[in-house]
Amino acid sequence: MPSPKTAGKAHVITEGLAFGESPRWHEGRLWLCNWGTGEIIAVDEDGKSKVMLTVPAVLPYSIDWLRDGRLLVVSGREGLLLRQEADGMLVTHADLRHLSKNPWNEIVVDGRGNIYVNGGEYFGPGTIVLITPDGVVRQVAANIAFANGMAVTPDNKTLIVSESHARRLTAFDIGEDGDLSNRRVWADLGDDYPDGICVDAEGRVWYADVPNRHCVRVCEGGAKIDRIEVDRGCFACMLGGAEGRTLFIAAAEWRGFDNMVSDARTGLVLSVAVSAPGAGWPSYNSGTR
Repeated sequence: MPSPKTAGKAHVITEGLAFGESPRWHEGRLWLCNWGTGEIIAVDEDGKSKVMLTVPAVLPYSIDWLRDGRLLVVSGREGLLLRQEADGMLVTHADLRHLSKNPWNEIVVDGRGNIYVNGGEYFGPGTIVLITPDGVVRQVAANIAFANGMAVTPDNKTLIVSESHARRLTAFDIGEDGDLSNRRVWADLGDDYPDGICVDAEGRVWYADVPNRHCVRVCEGGAKIDRIEVDRGCFACMLGGAEGRTLFIAAAEWRGFDNMVSDARTGLVLSVAVSAPGAGWPSYNSGTR
């Protein structure tokens, strides 16, 4: 299989983060979790940043929005999915502790309002749970090899998840009731370890890779067509910008959870122009679902 071509050079948008994760393009800015600080920040394309919310947990793992615009925050170690109300208060949207005692990780809300959250032990099998718009919570997938980034295709029919320890992207069909079926390998990634992902309008997936320090664009079936090299681990990526053709990358030096908050803040957000705009969910224009 031919090697992917190197895409354009990534430029630093903002730096000095403890550890940026779960980037989402929302209402003209890139929002992300600043792990280790409890902060959720928003950054515009010129690098101007603002703390939008500070949550009680130092690790707000991941964020997305309900269709009505309310922010959801995965408080992973506490086993809670939090929701920010119009007055700014955080309330519990779903309690996940009865489903697993392990930390919860990534979230994606599809275009019908179905919420998917994954998690699990670092070296053990992970799960995916569904929270329906009417509040029903149930497990819909298991035995995920370290569940990481998730995305839903624009037709709301397919959920793609990173199985980091299996070095693959795995797809599920989404039923009318939100249940997952027809599990299959969407792309075998060889020696790459996918972390955060996003989908573009041509049906390709961008994935971030920590140990290999790059982001790669891959087709269904595993053909890698574009690559962006970075000088530190790439933890997540998101398409956004005015036309959705900017790939934003959350990158940092990984020294373990215990060393995320230190004087050496290595977290960056980088950007690079790409050919195809964002599509699907998390949406690059998620403020107008």
